[in-house]
Amino acid sequence: MKRALQFLLLISIFTFLINCSRPNLIVGIPLTDGFENSKISNIWETDKIISSDARIQSLVFRSGHNAIQISLHTHDKFEAGRNGNPDSERAELTEAKSLISQQGKTYLHTFSIFIPKDFPIVDRRLVLAQWKQECPWGQICNDNSPVLAVRYVSGTLLITQTIGSHRNILWQSNQEYRNRWIDFRFRVCFSTNINGKITAILNDSTVVDYSGQTANNEDSSTGYQSPSRFYFKMGLYRDTMSDPMTIYLDNYSKELLKEEQH
Repeated sequence: MKRALQFLLLISIFTFLINCSRPNLIVGIPLTDGFENSKISNIWETDKIISSDARIQSLVFRSGHNAIQISLHTHDKFEAGRNGNPDSERAELTEAKSLISQQGKTYLHTFSIFIPKDFPIVDRRLVLAQWKQECPWGQICNDNSPVLAVRYVSGTLLITQTIGSHRNILWQSNQEYRNRWIDFRFRVCFSTNINGKITAILNDSTVVDYSGQTANNEDSSTGYQSPSRFYFKMGLYRDTMSDPMTIYLDNYSKELLKEEQH
């Protein structure tokens, strides 16, 4: 009887790991950062931002008393383009390696972005938040686009998905989003099969409800290892340009959600 119960438990765990079903209950303690401390939390890695480009301040914030100001100037954290892609520069906070998301599990990410009223409108690549599929160093996937991203291009706010060479616009709006806070809630399960799920809520309105493949295939043609892992970044990532840019970030959280089996 004991062995039978152990076998059923293993089957349940296996099903949980490979399927992206409906989120139901939170497992464990949520991870949060309201940027209320004077220093950047250790939940973030700062190798993709110059220290002077990140400043915790108290003039612009979503809640509490503080938010983090992210600024980007030309050639900050410059990276030469590869495989025909343009050069880039960035000022991004990257979640710590110990917090990287696992394939087949559902996570809830929330964060708020403030775009100042004088923020420049540009018609080139500009990413405000992104989820990247982890690629082993030296593999052909090293310069791939994020599988999921929040972009701001030509005054249009977009949520995009990129699988292989195909980019899909999941949602876009040319509404004026400058000079106000934008609250995002993403429920995401990354999967190489049809079990993937992306739900995006912007300011209490559901703007994306997508089911299907949400990760790149894992084989020698892509360079991705199985099972894949996925890491989150937010800030400013763009093609090289002369315009300085500043945004504010607040109310970040990440939760691992328990799956409701069907």
